[in-house]
Amino acid sequence: MHTAGAALLEALNEAGVSYIFANFGSDHPALLEALAEAKAKGRPAPTVVTSPSEFVGMCAADGFARITGQAQAVVVHVECGTQSLGGAIHNAVKARVPVFVFAGSSPYTQDGELKGSRNEFIQWIQDVFDQRGIVRGYMKYDNELRTGANLKQMVHRAMQFAHSAPRGPVYLMAAREVMEDVVAPVTLDPAHWQAVEPPALSPSAVAAIAADLRAAKAPLIVTSYLGRNPAAPRVLQEFCEAYGIGVLESVPSAMNFPPDHPLHQGIQWNQKSQNESLTAADLVLVLDSDIPWIGAHNRPSASARVHHIDLDVLKEQMPLFYIPAICRAKADCATALAQLQAALAAHPPAAALTAARKALWAERHNAVTARRNDAERSAQGQVSAVSLMAALRGLIDDDAIVVNEGVTNYQPVFDHLGMCRPGSIFTSGAGSLGWFGGACIGVKLAAPDKTVIAVAGDGSYMFSQPSSVFWMARHYGTPFLQIVLNNRGWKAPRLSMLSLHPDGYGAKANDIGVAFDPPPDYGAIAAAAGGAAALSIKRFDEIEPVLCEALRVVRAEKRCAVVDAWLDG
Repeated sequence: MHTAGAALLEALNEAGVSYIFANFGSDHPALLEALAEAKAKGRPAPTVVTSPSEFVGMCAADGFARITGQAQAVVVHVECGTQSLGGAIHNAVKARVPVFVFAGSSPYTQDGELKGSRNEFIQWIQDVFDQRGIVRGYMKYDNELRTGANLKQMVHRAMQFAHSAPRGPVYLMAAREVMEDVVAPVTLDPAHWQAVEPPALSPSAVAAIAADLRAAKAPLIVTSYLGRNPAAPRVLQEFCEAYGIGVLESVPSAMNFPPDHPLHQGIQWNQKSQNESLTAADLVLVLDSDIPWIGAHNRPSASARVHHIDLDVLKEQMPLFYIPAICRAKADCATALAQLQAALAAHPPAAALTAARKALWAERHNAVTARRNDAERSAQGQVSAVSLMAALRGLIDDDAIVVNEGVTNYQPVFDHLGMCRPGSIFTSGAGSLGWFGGACIGVKLAAPDKTVIAVAGDGSYMFSQPSSVFWMARHYGTPFLQIVLNNRGWKAPRLSMLSLHPDGYGAKANDIGVAFDPPPDYGAIAAAAGGAAALSIKRFDEIEPVLCEALRVVRAEKRCAVVDAWLDG
Protein backbone atom coordinates (compact mmCIF):
# COMPACT_ATOMS: atom_id res chain seq x y z
CA MET A 1 0.00 0.00 0.00
CA HIS A 2 1.20 3.48 -0.89
CA THR A 3 0.34 5.71 2.08
CA ALA A 4 0.55 9.44 2.58
CA GLY A 5 3.56 8.70 4.80
CA ALA A 6 5.35 7.16 1.83
CA ALA A 7 4.29 10.11 -0.33
CA LEU A 8 5.87 12.48 2.19
CA LEU A 9 9.20 10.64 1.91
CA GLU A 10 8.99 10.72 -1.88
CA ALA A 11 8.32 14.45 -1.90
CA LEU A 12 11.19 15.22 0.48
CA ASN A 13 13.54 13.12 -1.60
CA GLU A 14 12.45 14.88 -4.81
CA ALA A 15 12.89 18.27 -3.12
CA GLY A 16 16.56 17.58 -2.35
CA VAL A 17 16.27 16.76 1.35
CA SER A 18 19.23 14.66 2.54
CA TYR A 19 18.39 14.49 6.26
CA ILE A 20 15.34 14.27 8.48
CA PHE A 21 16.22 15.58 11.95
CA ALA A 22 13.58 13.67 13.86
CA ASN A 23 12.03 13.41 17.27
CA PHE A 24 9.31 10.87 16.55
CA GLY A 25 6.15 10.35 18.58
CA SER A 26 2.83 8.50 18.60
CA ASP A 27 1.68 10.68 15.68
CA HIS A 28 4.21 9.23 13.23
CA PRO A 29 3.40 5.51 12.66
CA ALA A 30 2.82 6.01 8.92
CA LEU A 31 6.12 7.81 8.50
CA LEU A 32 8.06 5.25 10.54
CA GLU A 33 6.50 2.39 8.55
CA ALA A 34 7.32 4.14 5.28
CA LEU A 35 10.94 4.65 6.35
CA ALA A 36 11.25 0.98 7.30
CA GLU A 37 9.71 -0.10 4.00
CA ALA A 38 12.03 2.16 2.01
CA LYS A 39 15.04 0.66 3.76
CA ALA A 40 13.82 -2.91 3.27
CA LYS A 41 13.11 -2.40 -0.43
CA GLY A 42 16.09 -0.17 -1.22
CA ARG A 43 14.04 2.88 -2.09
CA PRO A 44 15.74 6.26 -1.80
CA ALA A 45 14.81 8.23 1.31
CA PRO A 46 16.45 10.94 3.41
CA THR A 47 18.69 9.77 6.25
CA VAL A 48 17.11 10.01 9.69
CA VAL A 49 19.16 11.84 12.33
CA THR A 50 17.62 11.10 15.71
CA SER A 51 17.44 14.36 17.65
CA PRO A 52 16.71 13.93 21.38
CA SER A 53 16.10 17.68 21.49
CA GLU A 54 13.87 19.31 18.90
CA PHE A 55 15.75 22.58 19.43
CA VAL A 56 19.06 20.90 18.55
CA GLY A 57 17.53 19.15 15.54
CA MET A 58 16.20 22.44 14.18
CA CYS A 59 19.59 24.10 14.74
CA ALA A 60 21.27 21.23 12.86
CA ALA A 61 18.94 21.68 9.88
CA ASP A 62 19.70 25.41 10.09
CA GLY A 63 23.47 24.78 10.05
CA PHE A 64 23.22 22.42 7.06
CA ALA A 65 21.22 24.98 5.08
CA ARG A 66 23.73 27.74 5.84
CA ILE A 67 26.38 25.76 3.99
CA THR A 68 24.33 24.27 1.15
CA GLY A 69 21.36 26.61 0.74
CA GLN A 70 19.13 23.51 0.75
CA ALA A 71 16.30 23.12 3.25
CA GLN A 72 16.35 19.97 5.37
CA ALA A 73 13.43 18.38 7.19
CA VAL A 74 12.69 18.52 10.91
CA VAL A 75 10.01 16.13 12.20
CA VAL A 76 8.49 16.82 15.62
CA HIS A 77 5.77 15.43 17.85
CA VAL A 78 2.42 17.31 17.90
CA GLU A 79 2.22 20.65 19.73
CA CYS A 80 4.70 19.59 22.43
CA GLY A 81 7.51 19.09 19.93
CA THR A 82 6.44 22.22 18.07
CA GLN A 83 6.85 24.28 21.22
CA SER A 84 10.22 22.66 21.91
CA LEU A 85 11.52 24.08 18.62
CA GLY A 86 11.14 27.46 20.30
CA GLY A 87 14.08 29.77 19.80
CA ALA A 88 15.49 27.69 16.94
CA ILE A 89 12.56 28.84 14.80
CA HIS A 90 13.25 32.43 15.80
CA ASN A 91 16.87 32.01 14.64
CA ALA A 92 15.90 30.48 11.29
CA VAL A 93 13.37 33.14 10.36
CA LYS A 94 15.54 36.07 11.47
CA ALA A 95 18.52 34.69 9.55
CA ARG A 96 16.40 33.75 6.50
CA VAL A 97 17.30 30.07 6.62
CA PRO A 98 15.10 27.57 4.74
CA VAL A 99 13.91 24.68 6.94
CA PHE A 100 10.97 22.31 6.38
CA VAL A 101 9.17 21.42 9.63
CA PHE A 102 6.60 18.62 9.75
CA ALA A 103 4.54 17.90 12.86
CA GLY A 104 1.92 15.29 13.53
CA SER A 105 -1.22 16.14 15.41
CA SER A 106 -3.66 14.26 17.59
CA PRO A 107 -6.03 11.98 15.66
CA TYR A 108 -9.42 13.54 14.91
CA THR A 109 -11.44 10.34 15.42
CA GLN A 110 -11.72 8.35 18.64
CA ASP A 111 -13.78 5.21 18.06
CA GLY A 112 -11.80 3.47 15.36
CA GLU A 113 -13.69 5.08 12.49
CA LEU A 114 -10.47 5.46 10.48
CA LYS A 115 -7.06 3.88 10.54
CA GLY A 116 -4.97 5.96 12.92
CA SER A 117 -7.89 6.74 15.25
CA ARG A 118 -7.06 7.49 18.89
CA ASN A 119 -5.78 4.54 20.90
CA GLU A 120 -3.53 6.12 23.54
CA PHE A 121 -4.48 8.39 26.45
CA ILE A 122 -2.00 11.09 25.51
CA GLN A 123 -3.85 11.81 22.28
CA TRP A 124 -6.64 13.59 24.17
CA ILE A 125 -4.19 15.62 26.25
CA GLN A 126 -2.16 16.74 23.22
CA ASP A 127 -5.15 17.96 21.24
CA VAL A 128 -5.16 21.78 21.03
CA PHE A 129 -7.30 24.27 19.15
CA ASP A 130 -4.62 25.93 17.01
CA GLN A 131 -1.37 23.99 16.81
CA ARG A 132 -0.21 25.95 13.77
CA GLY A 133 -0.79 29.16 15.68
CA ILE A 134 2.15 28.34 17.97
CA VAL A 135 4.55 29.15 15.14
CA ARG A 136 2.43 31.08 12.64
CA GLY A 137 4.09 34.39 13.42
CA TYR A 138 7.48 32.96 12.50
CA MET A 139 6.81 30.85 9.42
CA LYS A 140 6.94 31.90 5.78
CA TYR A 141 4.18 29.38 5.18
CA ASP A 142 2.09 27.06 7.35
CA ASN A 143 -0.71 24.65 6.56
CA GLU A 144 -2.55 21.56 7.76
CA LEU A 145 -2.69 18.60 5.40
CA ARG A 146 -6.28 17.35 5.23
CA THR A 147 -5.82 14.55 2.71
CA GLY A 148 -3.02 12.41 1.39
CA ALA A 149 -4.25 12.84 -2.19
CA ASN A 150 -2.34 16.07 -2.78
CA LEU A 151 0.29 15.70 -0.06
CA LYS A 152 3.23 15.72 -2.47
CA GLN A 153 2.03 18.92 -4.09
CA MET A 154 1.67 20.59 -0.70
CA VAL A 155 5.18 19.58 0.35
CA HIS A 156 6.66 20.98 -2.86
CA ARG A 157 4.62 24.17 -2.41
CA ALA A 158 5.97 24.59 1.11
CA MET A 159 9.52 24.04 -0.14
CA GLN A 160 8.92 26.64 -2.83
CA PHE A 161 8.09 29.16 -0.12
CA ALA A 162 11.10 28.11 1.98
CA HIS A 163 13.55 28.66 -0.88
CA SER A 164 12.04 31.84 -2.35
CA ALA A 165 13.71 35.06 -1.24
CA PRO A 166 13.65 36.11 1.47
CA ARG A 167 14.04 32.49 2.56
CA GLY A 168 12.74 31.04 5.79
CA PRO A 169 11.18 28.11 7.65
CA VAL A 170 7.86 26.49 6.72
CA TYR A 171 5.51 24.28 8.75
CA LEU A 172 3.11 21.51 7.77
CA MET A 173 1.08 19.33 10.10
CA ALA A 174 -1.19 16.32 9.66
CA ALA A 175 -3.17 13.94 11.84
CA ARG A 176 -2.52 10.20 11.88
CA GLU A 177 -5.61 9.42 9.83
CA VAL A 178 -4.35 11.61 6.99
CA MET A 179 -0.88 10.06 7.04
CA GLU A 180 -2.38 6.55 6.94
CA ASP A 181 -4.42 7.39 3.80
CA VAL A 182 -3.82 4.94 0.97
CA VAL A 183 -3.25 7.14 -2.05
CA ALA A 184 -2.46 6.74 -5.72
CA PRO A 185 1.20 7.44 -6.51
CA VAL A 186 1.71 10.92 -7.92
CA THR A 187 4.49 11.77 -10.36
CA LEU A 188 5.66 15.39 -10.23
CA ASP A 189 8.38 17.27 -12.07
CA PRO A 190 10.48 19.14 -9.44
CA ALA A 191 11.37 21.66 -12.15
CA HIS A 192 7.80 22.94 -11.87
CA TRP A 193 8.31 23.79 -8.19
CA GLN A 194 11.46 25.89 -8.27
CA ALA A 195 11.88 28.94 -6.05
CA VAL A 196 10.78 32.32 -7.33
CA GLU A 197 13.59 34.22 -9.05
CA PRO A 198 14.95 36.96 -6.76
CA PRO A 199 14.13 40.53 -7.76
CA ALA A 200 16.53 43.01 -9.35
CA LEU A 201 16.77 46.81 -9.18
CA SER A 202 14.42 48.82 -11.33
CA PRO A 203 16.03 50.96 -14.06
CA SER A 204 15.18 54.12 -12.12
CA ALA A 205 16.85 52.78 -8.95
CA VAL A 206 19.96 51.81 -10.93
CA ALA A 207 20.15 55.29 -12.43
CA ALA A 208 19.66 57.10 -9.11
CA ILE A 209 22.15 55.03 -7.10
CA ALA A 210 24.74 55.00 -9.89
CA ALA A 211 24.53 58.80 -10.21
CA ASP A 212 25.25 59.24 -6.52
CA LEU A 213 28.10 56.71 -6.67
CA ARG A 214 29.72 58.66 -9.52
CA ALA A 215 29.61 61.93 -7.60
CA ALA A 216 30.45 60.90 -4.03
CA LYS A 217 33.84 61.69 -2.53
CA ALA A 218 33.60 59.06 0.20
CA PRO A 219 31.07 56.33 -0.69
CA LEU A 220 30.69 53.60 1.94
CA ILE A 221 28.83 50.28 1.87
CA VAL A 222 27.42 48.98 5.15
CA THR A 223 26.47 45.32 5.29
CA SER A 224 25.70 42.60 7.82
CA TYR A 225 24.92 39.38 5.96
CA LEU A 226 25.57 39.81 2.25
CA GLY A 227 27.96 36.86 2.66
CA ARG A 228 25.13 34.43 3.37
CA ASN A 229 25.22 34.10 -0.40
CA PRO A 230 28.75 32.66 -0.83
CA ALA A 231 29.02 34.16 -4.32
CA ALA A 232 28.25 37.71 -3.18
CA PRO A 233 31.50 38.67 -1.35
CA ARG A 234 33.54 38.30 -4.53
CA VAL A 235 31.04 40.46 -6.45
CA LEU A 236 31.20 43.07 -3.68
CA GLN A 237 35.00 43.04 -3.60
CA GLU A 238 35.32 43.53 -7.36
CA PHE A 239 32.76 46.33 -7.30
CA CYS A 240 34.45 48.19 -4.47
CA GLU A 241 37.93 47.79 -5.95
CA ALA A 242 36.76 49.18 -9.28
CA TYR A 243 35.35 52.38 -7.78
CA GLY A 244 37.13 52.91 -4.45
CA ILE A 245 34.19 52.20 -2.13
CA GLY A 246 34.80 51.39 1.54
CA VAL A 247 33.02 48.57 3.38
CA LEU A 248 31.92 48.68 7.01
CA GLU A 249 30.44 45.55 8.59
CA SER A 250 27.73 46.24 11.14
CA VAL A 251 26.75 43.33 13.39
CA PRO A 252 27.97 40.78 10.81
CA SER A 253 26.59 37.26 10.72
CA ALA A 254 28.78 36.01 7.86
CA MET A 255 32.07 36.74 6.09
CA ASN A 256 31.04 39.63 3.87
CA PHE A 257 34.33 41.25 2.85
CA PRO A 258 37.99 40.26 3.48
CA PRO A 259 39.05 41.96 6.73
CA ASP A 260 42.64 42.34 5.48
CA HIS A 261 41.56 44.30 2.39
CA PRO A 262 42.55 48.02 2.40
CA LEU A 263 38.94 49.02 1.70
CA HIS A 264 37.66 47.19 4.79
CA GLN A 265 36.70 49.62 7.54
CA GLY A 266 36.32 47.16 10.40
CA ILE A 267 33.33 45.91 12.33
CA GLN A 268 30.86 47.79 14.50
CA TRP A 269 28.78 46.03 17.17
CA ASN A 270 27.55 47.64 20.38
CA GLN A 271 30.39 50.14 20.83
CA LYS A 272 29.03 53.33 22.33
CA SER A 273 31.04 55.55 20.02
CA GLN A 274 30.61 57.17 16.64
CA ASN A 275 32.24 55.16 13.88
CA GLU A 276 34.76 57.38 12.12
CA SER A 277 34.30 55.81 8.70
CA LEU A 278 30.54 56.22 8.90
CA THR A 279 31.08 59.88 9.85
CA ALA A 280 33.38 60.41 6.86
CA ALA A 281 30.98 58.94 4.30
CA ASP A 282 28.99 61.32 2.13
CA LEU A 283 27.11 58.42 0.52
CA VAL A 284 26.03 55.27 2.40
CA LEU A 285 24.77 52.24 0.53
CA VAL A 286 23.15 49.77 2.96
CA LEU A 287 23.20 46.22 1.58
CA ASP A 288 21.65 43.26 3.41
CA SER A 289 21.58 44.64 6.93
CA ASP A 290 19.01 44.59 9.72
CA ILE A 291 21.06 46.88 11.99
CA PRO A 292 23.28 49.14 9.84
CA TRP A 293 23.98 51.33 12.87
CA ILE A 294 22.66 51.92 16.39
CA GLY A 295 21.34 55.45 16.25
CA ALA A 296 21.59 56.15 19.98
CA HIS A 297 25.35 56.57 19.62
CA ASN A 298 26.33 56.03 15.98
CA ARG A 299 24.83 57.20 12.69
CA PRO A 300 25.82 58.66 9.30
CA SER A 301 26.39 62.36 8.85
CA ALA A 302 23.16 64.33 8.52
CA SER A 303 24.30 65.44 5.06
CA ALA A 304 25.05 61.91 3.82
CA ARG A 305 22.79 60.42 1.19
CA VAL A 306 21.58 56.92 2.08
CA HIS A 307 20.33 54.16 -0.22
CA HIS A 308 19.04 50.81 1.04
CA ILE A 309 18.94 47.53 -0.93
CA ASP A 310 17.67 44.32 0.65
CA LEU A 311 15.36 41.42 -0.13
CA ASP A 312 13.37 42.54 2.92
CA VAL A 313 13.89 46.25 2.71
CA LEU A 314 10.80 47.02 4.84
CA LYS A 315 11.83 44.51 7.56
CA GLU A 316 8.35 43.08 7.56
CA GLN A 317 8.87 41.05 10.75
CA MET A 318 10.34 43.99 12.69
CA PRO A 319 7.67 46.20 14.26
CA LEU A 320 10.21 49.03 14.65
CA PHE A 321 12.75 49.83 11.94
CA TYR A 322 13.62 52.87 9.88
CA ILE A 323 16.68 54.56 8.43
CA PRO A 324 16.83 57.86 6.46
CA ALA A 325 17.10 56.27 3.01
CA ILE A 326 16.13 58.28 -0.06
CA CYS A 327 15.92 55.13 -2.17
CA ARG A 328 14.66 51.79 -0.87
CA ALA A 329 14.86 48.88 -3.28
CA LYS A 330 13.77 45.28 -2.81
CA ALA A 331 16.44 43.32 -4.65
CA ASP A 332 19.01 40.57 -4.41
CA CYS A 333 22.22 42.40 -3.54
CA ALA A 334 24.53 40.33 -5.75
CA THR A 335 22.22 41.02 -8.69
CA ALA A 336 21.98 44.70 -7.76
CA LEU A 337 25.77 45.05 -7.58
CA ALA A 338 26.10 43.53 -11.04
CA GLN A 339 23.54 46.02 -12.36
CA LEU A 340 25.36 48.94 -10.73
CA GLN A 341 28.70 47.66 -12.01
CA ALA A 342 27.36 47.68 -15.56
CA ALA A 343 25.93 51.19 -15.16
CA LEU A 344 29.18 52.59 -13.74
CA ALA A 345 31.34 50.80 -16.29
CA ALA A 346 29.48 52.68 -19.02
CA HIS A 347 30.00 56.04 -17.26
CA PRO A 348 32.66 55.62 -14.54
CA PRO A 349 33.71 58.17 -11.94
CA ALA A 350 36.83 60.18 -12.73
CA ALA A 351 40.02 58.17 -12.22
CA ALA A 352 41.43 60.79 -9.86
CA LEU A 353 38.28 60.61 -7.71
CA THR A 354 38.49 56.81 -7.48
CA ALA A 355 42.17 57.04 -6.48
CA ALA A 356 41.36 59.61 -3.79
CA ARG A 357 38.63 57.38 -2.40
CA LYS A 358 41.00 54.41 -2.19
CA ALA A 359 43.61 56.50 -0.39
CA LEU A 360 41.02 57.76 2.13
CA TRP A 361 39.72 54.29 2.97
CA ALA A 362 43.20 52.72 3.03
CA GLU A 363 44.31 55.27 5.63
CA ARG A 364 41.30 54.48 7.80
CA HIS A 365 41.79 50.73 7.26
CA ASN A 366 45.36 51.06 8.54
CA ALA A 367 44.07 52.77 11.68
CA VAL A 368 41.60 49.91 12.26
CA THR A 369 44.39 47.36 11.77
CA ALA A 370 46.67 49.23 14.17
CA ARG A 371 44.00 49.19 16.88
CA ARG A 372 43.50 45.45 16.33
CA ASN A 373 47.24 44.80 16.62
CA ASP A 374 47.44 46.95 19.76
CA ALA A 375 44.66 44.86 21.31
CA GLU A 376 46.61 41.67 20.66
CA ARG A 377 49.76 43.12 22.19
CA SER A 378 47.81 44.23 25.24
CA ALA A 379 46.32 40.73 25.59
CA GLN A 380 49.73 39.08 25.94
CA GLY A 381 49.88 37.26 29.25
CA GLN A 382 46.08 37.13 29.62
CA VAL A 383 43.49 34.49 28.87
CA SER A 384 40.99 36.54 26.87
CA ALA A 385 38.88 36.23 23.76
CA VAL A 386 41.52 38.32 21.98
CA SER A 387 44.48 36.12 22.96
CA LEU A 388 42.55 32.92 22.30
CA MET A 389 41.44 33.97 18.82
CA ALA A 390 44.88 35.33 17.91
CA ALA A 391 46.40 31.95 18.82
CA LEU A 392 43.68 30.00 17.01
CA ARG A 393 44.23 32.10 13.88
CA GLY A 394 47.73 30.68 13.56
CA LEU A 395 46.57 27.08 13.97
CA ILE A 396 43.75 26.82 11.42
CA ASP A 397 43.77 26.98 7.66
CA ASP A 398 41.33 28.39 5.19
CA ASP A 399 39.29 25.18 5.28
CA ALA A 400 38.00 25.82 8.80
CA ILE A 401 34.40 26.87 9.39
CA VAL A 402 33.80 28.86 12.58
CA VAL A 403 30.40 29.00 14.28
CA ASN A 404 30.51 32.13 16.44
CA GLU A 405 28.12 32.53 19.37
CA GLY A 406 30.44 34.54 21.58
CA VAL A 407 27.69 37.15 22.24
CA THR A 408 29.61 39.76 24.29
CA ASN A 409 32.71 38.53 22.46
CA TYR A 410 31.23 38.44 18.95
CA GLN A 411 33.54 41.25 17.84
CA PRO A 412 36.91 39.88 19.06
CA VAL A 413 36.12 36.53 17.47
CA PHE A 414 35.59 38.21 14.08
CA ASP A 415 38.41 40.73 14.52
CA HIS A 416 41.17 38.41 15.65
CA LEU A 417 40.36 35.32 13.61
CA GLY A 418 40.29 37.42 10.44
CA MET A 419 38.45 34.83 8.32
CA CYS A 420 38.69 35.79 4.64
CA ARG A 421 36.94 32.98 2.77
CA PRO A 422 33.21 33.30 2.00
CA GLY A 423 31.28 30.81 4.08
CA SER A 424 34.06 30.48 6.66
CA ILE A 425 32.33 32.07 9.67
CA PHE A 426 28.72 32.47 10.80
CA THR A 427 26.71 33.73 13.72
CA SER A 428 23.07 32.83 14.21
CA GLY A 429 22.13 36.33 13.03
CA ALA A 430 19.39 36.23 15.65
CA GLY A 431 18.82 36.25 19.38
CA SER A 432 17.99 32.79 20.73
CA LEU A 433 21.15 31.43 22.32
CA GLY A 434 22.40 27.86 22.17
CA TRP A 435 22.17 27.69 18.37
CA PHE A 436 25.85 26.86 17.85
CA GLY A 437 25.75 23.25 19.10
CA GLY A 438 23.18 21.87 16.70
CA ALA A 439 24.46 24.20 13.97
CA CYS A 440 27.91 22.58 14.18
CA ILE A 441 26.35 19.15 13.61
CA GLY A 442 24.54 20.43 10.52
CA VAL A 443 27.62 22.25 9.22
CA LYS A 444 29.75 19.12 9.60
CA LEU A 445 27.15 16.96 7.84
CA ALA A 446 27.15 19.46 4.98
CA ALA A 447 30.95 19.85 4.88
CA PRO A 448 32.47 16.63 6.27
CA ASP A 449 36.01 17.49 5.13
CA LYS A 450 36.09 20.84 6.94
CA THR A 451 37.35 21.50 10.45
CA VAL A 452 34.35 22.88 12.33
CA ILE A 453 34.99 25.13 15.33
CA ALA A 454 32.44 26.59 17.73
CA VAL A 455 33.27 29.62 19.87
CA ALA A 456 30.60 30.33 22.48
CA GLY A 457 30.21 31.90 25.87
CA ASP A 458 29.50 29.72 28.86
CA GLY A 459 25.94 31.07 28.93
CA SER A 460 25.37 29.99 25.34
CA TYR A 461 26.86 26.60 26.14
CA MET A 462 24.30 26.12 28.91
CA PHE A 463 21.48 27.02 26.48
CA SER A 464 22.68 24.61 23.78
CA GLN A 465 21.41 21.40 25.42
CA PRO A 466 24.90 19.87 25.32
CA SER A 467 23.85 16.35 26.34
CA SER A 468 21.86 16.07 23.10
CA VAL A 469 24.46 17.92 21.03
CA PHE A 470 27.42 15.74 21.97
CA TRP A 471 25.47 12.49 21.83
CA MET A 472 24.39 13.36 18.28
CA ALA A 473 27.90 14.47 17.30
CA ARG A 474 29.40 11.13 18.32
CA HIS A 475 26.55 9.00 16.97
CA TYR A 476 26.53 10.65 13.53
CA GLY A 477 30.27 11.28 13.15
CA THR A 478 30.24 15.09 13.22
CA PRO A 479 33.19 16.03 15.47
CA PHE A 480 33.89 19.68 16.15
CA LEU A 481 36.08 21.79 18.42
CA GLN A 482 34.17 23.67 21.12
CA ILE A 483 35.85 26.65 22.79
CA VAL A 484 33.90 27.83 25.83
CA LEU A 485 34.64 31.46 26.76
CA ASN A 486 34.10 30.95 30.45
CA ASN A 487 33.49 34.15 32.42
CA ARG A 488 31.40 32.32 35.04
CA GLY A 489 28.07 33.80 34.15
CA TRP A 490 25.93 35.75 31.71
CA LYS A 491 27.84 38.91 30.92
CA ALA A 492 25.32 40.47 28.53
CA PRO A 493 22.64 41.29 31.17
CA ARG A 494 25.25 42.92 33.40
CA LEU A 495 26.54 45.08 30.53
CA SER A 496 22.99 46.10 29.61
CA MET A 497 22.28 47.09 33.20
CA LEU A 498 25.51 49.08 33.48
CA SER A 499 24.77 50.93 30.23
CA LEU A 500 21.62 52.41 31.82
CA HIS A 501 22.61 52.42 35.51
CA PRO A 502 26.41 52.86 35.59
CA ASP A 503 26.35 54.16 39.16
CA GLY A 504 23.31 52.29 40.47
CA TYR A 505 22.97 49.65 43.12
CA GLY A 506 23.60 46.86 40.62
CA ALA A 507 26.97 48.33 39.69
CA LYS A 508 28.04 47.96 43.32
CA ALA A 509 26.48 44.54 43.90
CA ASN A 510 28.53 41.36 43.82
CA ASP A 511 25.60 39.22 42.72
CA ILE A 512 22.74 40.36 40.49
CA GLY A 513 21.50 36.87 39.62
CA VAL A 514 23.50 36.27 36.43
CA ALA A 515 26.50 34.31 37.75
CA PHE A 516 27.19 30.59 37.96
CA ASP A 517 30.38 30.40 39.94
CA PRO A 518 31.78 27.86 40.51
CA PRO A 519 30.73 26.81 37.00
CA PRO A 520 29.76 23.38 35.74
CA ASP A 521 32.48 21.19 34.28
CA TYR A 522 31.64 21.84 30.64
CA GLY A 523 34.13 19.36 29.25
CA ALA A 524 32.89 16.59 31.55
CA ILE A 525 29.31 17.12 30.35
CA ALA A 526 30.44 16.60 26.75
CA ALA A 527 32.62 13.65 27.69
CA ALA A 528 29.77 11.90 29.47
CA ALA A 529 27.25 12.57 26.69
CA GLY A 530 29.44 11.94 23.66
CA GLY A 531 32.96 10.86 24.55
CA ALA A 532 34.43 14.28 23.89
CA ALA A 533 37.94 15.19 24.99
CA ALA A 534 37.74 17.59 27.95
CA LEU A 535 40.50 20.20 28.12
CA SER A 536 40.87 23.50 29.94
CA ILE A 537 42.87 26.71 29.78
CA LYS A 538 43.48 28.76 32.91
CA ARG A 539 46.88 30.30 32.11
CA PHE A 540 48.15 32.20 29.10
CA ASP A 541 50.96 29.72 28.44
CA GLU A 542 48.39 26.92 28.11
CA ILE A 543 46.55 28.51 25.18
CA GLU A 544 48.56 27.27 22.22
CA PRO A 545 49.38 23.73 23.41
CA VAL A 546 45.79 23.06 24.52
CA LEU A 547 44.34 24.36 21.26
CA CYS A 548 46.84 22.24 19.30
CA GLU A 549 45.80 19.13 21.22
CA ALA A 550 42.11 19.89 20.79
CA LEU A 551 42.51 20.27 17.03
CA ARG A 552 44.48 17.02 16.89
CA VAL A 553 41.65 15.18 18.67
CA VAL A 554 39.04 16.54 16.25
CA ARG A 555 41.08 15.92 13.11
CA ALA A 556 42.88 12.67 13.95
CA GLU A 557 40.60 10.94 16.46
CA LYS A 558 37.39 12.20 14.83
CA ARG A 559 35.73 13.11 18.13
CA CYS A 560 34.67 16.36 19.71
CA ALA A 561 36.96 18.35 21.94
CA VAL A 562 35.76 20.92 24.48
CA VAL A 563 38.22 23.59 25.64
CA ASP A 564 36.99 25.30 28.80
CA ALA A 565 38.84 28.63 28.65
CA TRP A 566 38.63 30.59 31.92
CA LEU A 567 38.78 34.25 30.93
CA ASP A 568 40.80 36.54 33.18
CA GLY A 569 38.83 39.21 35.00
